[in-house]
Amino acid sequence: MSDRKNLFNKVWDLHTVDTLPSGQTQLFIGLHLIHEVTSPQAFEMLRERNLSVLAPERTVATVDHIVPTDIQARPFQDGLAEQMMSAIEKNCQEFGVTLFDISDERQGIVHAVGPEQGLTQPGMTIACGDSHTSTHGAFGTIAFGIGTSQVAHVLATQTLAMNRPKVRRVVVNGELAPGVFAKDVILYIIRKLGVKGGIGYAYEFAGEVFDRMTMEERMTVCNMSIEGGARCGYINPDLTTVEYLRGRPHVPEGEAFERAAEWWLSLASGEDAEFDDVVEFNAADIEPTVTWGINPAQSVGIGESIGLVSDFPAEERDGVEEALRYMGLEAGQSMKGVKIDVAFIGSCTNGRISDLREAAAIAQGNKVAAGVKALVVPGSQQILKQAVAEGLDKIFSEAGFEWRAAGCSMCLAMNPDKLQGREMCASSSNRNFKGRQGSPTGRTLLMSPSMVAAAAIRGEVTDVRDFAAVEV
Repeated sequence: MSDRKNLFNKVWDLHTVDTLPSGQTQLFIGLHLIHEVTSPQAFEMLRERNLSVLAPERTVATVDHIVPTDIQARPFQDGLAEQMMSAIEKNCQEFGVTLFDISDERQGIVHAVGPEQGLTQPGMTIACGDSHTSTHGAFGTIAFGIGTSQVAHVLATQTLAMNRPKVRRVVVNGELAPGVFAKDVILYIIRKLGVKGGIGYAYEFAGEVFDRMTMEERMTVCNMSIEGGARCGYINPDLTTVEYLRGRPHVPEGEAFERAAEWWLSLASGEDAEFDDVVEFNAADIEPTVTWGINPAQSVGIGESIGLVSDFPAEERDGVEEALRYMGLEAGQSMKGVKIDVAFIGSCTNGRISDLREAAAIAQGNKVAAGVKALVVPGSQQILKQAVAEGLDKIFSEAGFEWRAAGCSMCLAMNPDKLQGREMCASSSNRNFKGRQGSPTGRTLLMSPSMVAAAAIRGEVTDVRDFAAVEV
């Protein structure tokens, strides 16, 4: 492979089966992850055509979106949720697909269990019927979210017809200030490039900031690349990647692992790699960030004000005014002091063990403000188990947070964890769209888990750096 190729094009070319008459690539999919929401119709499509799952050994299912995080007794209280759960159990058994159900200690959010089980490995192509499949790009994979009909296509053929996107290199150099986390980095990038800025592109995240990040931090960044319009996002594999994967259930062992690691590292974009576009940012310009609007690009640093409508490009002003009306905020105001009703720590963006540790450092010795409902939801049963072993559950419970079972929870409105009425939620999730958290008038403020914890304790949006637990 040419050193002038970036990782994306190396992996794409290695997985190309054919070029279709449409000009699209028929791309082999190395790992297909499925869950209970987008798979039932796909399996029905197979039945209608009398087809089987071509590669069940490359297909893994889990349950996450509709799983209640408090009362998990079967049948579920929500009839539709129980129907979806029963469907995936039946489908996986009939078609020979491995399922991590709620009785399986491997169960959790699909984008948490892939990496922690070692299913996600550098150089793979990964598909899942979920927007945030880009999470897996943290390992140097090409990972795509797909629709239900495409889920059926991958189940039947283990391939996907796709147009090859261009590749933009997003470079962040310098050193992040204390209190600034991976979530702040990706929110800043989306703010600068826009929610449509990545359309037609894959994003390669590079530079000193990403080089220093842990794998869990890299997953947060890649998870939200889709929110910037990119088809996927990835980070080149390095020794951090290798050490994260070492010893995990589905990776090779011994000499086979060392050979795999050598190949993984060889996939990284070389110094002479070519890109369709390059943008650069300075880490020193990033501060704790919070969204104020109804898309993830509508955000500000905690030390900034929202800005006047006239400060925005002409084509964005109607959307800015709409967002301000919906959120009940004013142009020119600071987000500091905005009252919240709910605080949610979790999701495929920020429900990992490092996220819980960072939030617990803020919660320890403090109490959730009166009138605030605060939830902590681990991203998987493995994360929950580790958090309990470290005593994090006790820290949160003593502070007044509700400690829940693993699942997607209040990230979206497909389970009992929902906003009510006009409630304002400080959330570590990934989308602040209208109605995203279950109420058609509910409001979402995206921020890092530490910022959510700080907001829960103060009852309002707060600069996390004001807490003694954060060294400044």
